[in-house]
Amino acid sequence: MSRSAAFALGFLLVATSGFAQLPSGNVFVGYSYLSADLVPGDRANLNGWNASVEGKVMPLLGIVADFSGNYGSQNFPQFAACPGGVLGSCSVHQENFLFGPRLSISVGKFRPFVHGLIGASHISEGAAGFSNTDNSFADALGGGVDYHLIPLISWRVQVDALQTRFFGATQQNVRFSTGITFHF
Repeated sequence: MSRSAAFALGFLLVATSGFAQLPSGNVFVGYSYLSADLVPGDRANLNGWNASVEGKVMPLLGIVADFSGNYGSQNFPQFAACPGGVLGSCSVHQENFLFGPRLSISVGKFRPFVHGLIGASHISEGAAGFSNTDNSFADALGGGVDYHLIPLISWRVQVDALQTRFFGATQQNVRFSTGITFHF
């Protein structure tokens, strides 16, 4: 019986030490606004969501997976990227899938951060029964700040310069996100 107890105690010690070495990090969910540069000289105002997960690999360095979806409409001139080539408004859906490093440091109740993310974007446009889609390489440089509210919960404000290349043209977009961050 002492052998079984020693085995059980050893198993608990190994399991406990393994649990203590799980990386810390956070999960963010919130609102996202995208000022999209889809047509030269005219910006689209797209609203949606942003979610990310960060795992810390070192005290100041984390690896981030960031996902967002923004939706709205854009007025396109005749013969522009809007399907059907008609003057008018297209519905626009843009999804972003980005990954990369994030540097952060805690200062009192604040945790400012900066990140550089790369990945892919997908856009779909539709009007009058026609649709058009494209995929693009995407990159985002930005940062923000988490404000500690209560244990394990913060409020985040984040701004990114998001660059995409849809339909053979480069878009310089600004993404603003805000919402709740859950720390683990």
